[in-house]
Amino acid sequence: MVLESSMLKTVDITHIGEPSFPVRCGVGESPIWLPQHKIWLWVDIIGKTIWCCNEHGGAVRRWHTAEMIGCITPLQNAGQNLQLIAGMESGIFALNLQEDGRIVGTPLAAPAELQPGMRFNDGRCDRQGRFWSGTMLIDMSEGIAAGHLYRYTKAQGISAPVVSNLLVQNGLAWSPAGRTMYLSDSHPKSQLIWAFDYDTDSGTPSNQRVFVDMKQYDGRPDGAAIDVDGGYWICGNDAGRILRFTPEGKLDQQIAVPMAKPTMCCFGGANMDTLMLTSIAAGQSNEDHWAGATILLRPGVQGLSETAFAG
Repeated sequence: MVLESSMLKTVDITHIGEPSFPVRCGVGESPIWLPQHKIWLWVDIIGKTIWCCNEHGGAVRRWHTAEMIGCITPLQNAGQNLQLIAGMESGIFALNLQEDGRIVGTPLAAPAELQPGMRFNDGRCDRQGRFWSGTMLIDMSEGIAAGHLYRYTKAQGISAPVVSNLLVQNGLAWSPAGRTMYLSDSHPKSQLIWAFDYDTDSGTPSNQRVFVDMKQYDGRPDGAAIDVDGGYWICGNDAGRILRFTPEGKLDQQIAVPMAKPTMCCFGGANMDTLMLTSIAAGQSNEDHWAGATILLRPGVQGLSETAFAG
């Protein structure tokens, strides 16, 4: 589906990383905003790197990880320490980022279904601070629905699979009140976004239904964010688009971005009106300097802060 030209927005962007300190991610993902530090963090999955910059995209630095890292979320009550929960190749970890560039990692949990050749992918916390993430086969070309979605808390550990038969789990988000959960599968064989009723007391999703069939629109559904009005912002991978769907599943606007393969967006900044957007360089032309870039843009709305891990 092609939107009317009046619905296609263009916005000013800040391209993070100068030639002297390039930031080109093989698979950029999982941007997060840490208001207490006034910094952005994001990951390069295949580059095994956690990146960091200030609110305006400057003062770039990085930490290297021992294995591929699919997603990160901050811990509550971490003070001035940079402490994260991460979904990686071999399980869920607590990571403490040191000022000298080292990472102290502590394994927390690994589901029995996580086998060699798999890893965690997209992940974040619900509004109550429970960590959610899903697994996938690293080789997407196999097209095998071996992935599962899990919930993790310190008290209960990692759950049994909550949603199964996923090819490439993505698009996790919760409505402002937390009573609707969103989930996507970005593999070309699926390209679906689902909505669930969500029990905020128990952390249990139910009533799975198709929210959007992205085969009707531009791009495959990748990572997502929620604005203050409950709008669901999803990256249109392969199409150079970010699309906004209303809570009723109606596409009401889209933003063209300079990279063909945007992966995930996150609201942040002092006024929560900035989006950080990551992208993929892997498989793209080396001459395309936007491939794998991380950018900041202002879509004209305010977003919601992501909830930190409550423990």
